[in-house]
Amino acid sequence: MSNQAKGKFSQKHPPGTKPDPAIAALVQEKMHSGRISCAAAHKVARQAGVKPAEIGRTIDLLNGKLEKCQLGLFGYKPEKKVVAPAAQVAPELQKMIEAELRDGKLACSDAWEIAAKLNVGKLDVAAACEALSVKIKPCQLGAF
Repeated sequence: MSNQAKGKFSQKHPPGTKPDPAIAALVQEKMHSGRISCAAAHKVARQAGVKPAEIGRTIDLLNGKLEKCQLGLFGYKPEKKVVAPAAQVAPELQKMIEAELRDGKLACSDAWEIAAKLNVGKLDVAAACEALSVKIKPCQLGAF
Protein backbone atom coordinates (compact mmCIF):
# COMPACT_ATOMS: atom_id res chain seq x y z
CA MET A 1 0.00 0.00 0.00
CA SER A 2 1.35 3.43 -0.87
CA ASN A 3 2.06 5.98 1.83
CA GLN A 4 -0.81 8.08 0.43
CA ALA A 5 -3.26 5.29 1.16
CA LYS A 6 -1.79 4.52 4.59
CA GLY A 7 -4.61 4.19 7.06
CA LYS A 8 -7.20 3.97 4.28
CA PHE A 9 -7.27 0.22 4.06
CA SER A 10 -10.66 0.21 2.36
CA GLN A 11 -8.85 1.41 -0.78
CA LYS A 12 -7.33 -2.09 -1.13
CA HIS A 13 -10.76 -3.27 -2.28
CA PRO A 14 -12.90 -2.42 -5.33
CA PRO A 15 -14.89 0.81 -5.04
CA GLY A 16 -18.30 0.28 -3.51
CA THR A 17 -17.31 -2.86 -1.60
CA LYS A 18 -19.30 -3.01 1.62
CA PRO A 19 -18.79 -5.25 4.65
CA ASP A 20 -21.42 -7.72 5.80
CA PRO A 21 -23.29 -5.74 8.52
CA ALA A 22 -23.42 -8.65 11.00
CA ILE A 23 -19.70 -9.35 10.65
CA ALA A 24 -18.90 -5.63 10.83
CA ALA A 25 -20.83 -5.42 14.12
CA LEU A 26 -18.83 -8.32 15.58
CA VAL A 27 -15.56 -6.73 14.48
CA GLN A 28 -16.52 -3.35 15.90
CA GLU A 29 -17.32 -4.95 19.27
CA LYS A 30 -13.69 -6.11 19.49
CA MET A 31 -12.10 -2.92 18.12
CA HIS A 32 -10.62 -0.37 20.47
CA SER A 33 -9.57 3.02 19.09
CA GLY A 34 -9.87 1.64 15.56
CA ARG A 35 -7.57 -1.31 16.31
CA ILE A 36 -8.13 -5.03 16.71
CA SER A 37 -5.61 -7.67 17.68
CA CYS A 38 -4.87 -10.64 15.46
CA ALA A 39 -6.17 -12.96 18.20
CA ALA A 40 -9.44 -11.04 18.50
CA ALA A 41 -9.88 -11.02 14.72
CA HIS A 42 -9.43 -14.79 14.60
CA LYS A 43 -11.90 -15.19 17.47
CA VAL A 44 -14.46 -13.17 15.49
CA ALA A 45 -13.86 -15.42 12.47
CA ARG A 46 -14.61 -18.49 14.58
CA GLN A 47 -17.71 -16.84 16.11
CA ALA A 48 -19.02 -15.79 12.70
CA GLY A 49 -18.13 -19.09 11.05
CA VAL A 50 -16.13 -17.38 8.30
CA LYS A 51 -12.54 -17.52 7.13
CA PRO A 52 -10.07 -15.07 8.67
CA ALA A 53 -9.69 -13.40 5.27
CA GLU A 54 -13.33 -12.25 5.48
CA ILE A 55 -12.63 -10.66 8.86
CA GLY A 56 -9.50 -9.01 7.47
CA ARG A 57 -11.50 -7.60 4.56
CA THR A 58 -14.11 -6.29 6.98
CA ILE A 59 -11.43 -4.64 9.11
CA ASP A 60 -10.03 -3.01 5.96
CA LEU A 61 -13.46 -1.76 4.90
CA LEU A 62 -13.94 -0.24 8.36
CA ASN A 63 -10.47 1.34 8.00
CA GLY A 64 -9.45 -0.50 11.14
CA LYS A 65 -5.93 -1.50 11.94
CA LEU A 66 -4.63 -4.92 12.91
CA GLU A 67 -2.21 -5.16 15.80
CA LYS A 68 -0.33 -7.74 17.83
CA CYS A 69 0.27 -10.35 15.14
CA GLN A 70 0.39 -13.75 16.81
CA LEU A 71 3.60 -14.49 14.92
CA GLY A 72 5.16 -11.28 16.28
CA LEU A 73 5.59 -9.78 12.81
CA PHE A 74 3.73 -6.47 13.20
CA GLY A 75 1.54 -4.29 15.37
CA TYR A 76 3.57 -3.86 18.52
CA LYS A 77 4.77 -0.62 20.08
CA PRO A 78 7.35 0.76 19.94
CA GLU A 79 9.26 -2.01 18.10
CA LYS A 80 6.50 -2.87 15.57
CA LYS A 81 7.94 -6.39 15.24
CA VAL A 82 8.72 -8.47 18.34
CA VAL A 83 9.92 -11.76 16.85
CA ALA A 84 13.68 -12.29 16.84
CA PRO A 85 15.67 -14.98 15.05
CA ALA A 86 15.96 -18.23 16.99
CA ALA A 87 19.44 -19.01 18.28
CA GLN A 88 19.07 -22.45 16.72
CA VAL A 89 16.34 -24.27 14.83
CA ALA A 90 15.42 -27.86 15.62
CA PRO A 91 15.96 -30.08 12.57
CA GLU A 92 12.35 -31.32 12.62
CA LEU A 93 11.03 -27.75 12.68
CA GLN A 94 13.33 -26.71 9.83
CA LYS A 95 12.26 -29.72 7.78
CA MET A 96 8.57 -28.93 8.27
CA ILE A 97 9.07 -25.26 7.36
CA GLU A 98 11.02 -26.15 4.24
CA ALA A 99 8.39 -28.69 3.18
CA GLU A 100 5.68 -26.00 3.19
CA LEU A 101 7.55 -23.25 1.34
CA ARG A 102 5.87 -21.81 -1.73
CA ASP A 103 8.04 -19.48 -3.79
CA GLY A 104 10.41 -19.34 -0.82
CA LYS A 105 7.69 -18.13 1.57
CA LEU A 106 5.72 -19.82 4.34
CA ALA A 107 2.02 -19.00 4.60
CA CYS A 108 0.85 -17.78 7.99
CA SER A 109 -1.69 -20.61 8.10
CA ASP A 110 1.10 -23.14 7.50
CA ALA A 111 3.16 -21.59 10.31
CA TRP A 112 0.19 -22.06 12.64
CA GLU A 113 -0.26 -25.68 11.52
CA ILE A 114 3.41 -26.44 12.09
CA ALA A 115 3.19 -24.95 15.59
CA ALA A 116 0.16 -27.11 16.36
CA LYS A 117 1.73 -30.30 14.95
CA LEU A 118 4.95 -29.83 16.92
CA ASN A 119 3.17 -28.46 20.01
CA VAL A 120 5.31 -25.31 20.01
CA GLY A 121 4.36 -21.66 20.12
CA LYS A 122 3.54 -19.70 16.98
CA LEU A 123 6.32 -17.28 17.92
CA ASP A 124 8.74 -20.22 17.98
CA VAL A 125 7.90 -21.01 14.36
CA ALA A 126 8.22 -17.34 13.40
CA ALA A 127 11.59 -17.15 15.19
CA ALA A 128 12.77 -20.20 13.26
CA CYS A 129 11.68 -18.55 10.02
CA GLU A 130 13.62 -15.41 10.97
CA ALA A 131 16.72 -17.53 11.60
CA LEU A 132 16.26 -19.33 8.26
CA SER A 133 15.58 -16.06 6.36
CA VAL A 134 12.11 -17.31 5.41
CA LYS A 135 9.39 -14.70 4.89
CA ILE A 136 5.96 -15.51 6.26
CA LYS A 137 3.41 -14.55 3.65
CA PRO A 138 0.45 -14.37 3.04
CA CYS A 139 -1.27 -13.40 6.27
CA GLN A 140 -4.56 -15.18 6.99
CA LEU A 141 -6.18 -11.79 7.63
CA GLY A 142 -4.69 -10.18 4.52
CA ALA A 143 -2.37 -7.77 6.35
CA PHE A 144 0.55 -8.79 4.13
